Amino acid sequence: MVKLVRSILLAKEPRELPALVLDADALNTLAGVPDWWQHLTTDAILTPHPGEMARLTGMPIAEIQADRLEVAKKWAAKWNKTVVLKGAYTVIASPDGRAIISPVANPGLASAGSGDVLTGAIAGLVAQGMPLFEAAACGVYLHGQAGELVSNRLGDAGMIASDLLPELPVVIKNLKET
Repeated sequence: MVKLVRSILLAKEPRELPALVLDADALNTLAGVPDWWQHLTTDAILTPHPGEMARLTGMPIAEIQADRLEVAKKWAAKWNKTVVLKGAYTVIASPDGRAIISPVANPGLASAGSGDVLTGAIAGLVAQGMPLFEAAACGVYLHGQAGELVSNRLGDAGMIASDLLPELPVVIKNLKET
């Protein structure tokens, strides 16, 4: 997996790649490459949770958590990538200094696979041509609202990632109707 990710993302010869949305093992692979951002020249959205952010930056998790907004903004600018620092009140930061904080702090969204749903929502928006910062912000919003619908229906315990999938179209429909 590491060889594949490195060969695609960090090829010695520059290649034309579409905008990327990177999560999980792709982030962990990048973290093992010194100055990886100088080799990843394509536009990308990185979606780390605090542990992945710690590996990418070399910062302690406690330091990241102490000032999530400033950490996300600093590294988005340094890496020239959009950063979605996941967690309660997810932070979305753009390389140009724009940043927003999601108002959602749903513990059910911390379940295994929920980040994959978020990454998929963001990637779908990017694939439809939405600019990266807006796609990240919109994806976080849709994901958070889907989590709220699930929580309202099932309670705040036992949510799994697949519970979110049928709620995403509902959130989009509700958004279009407002």
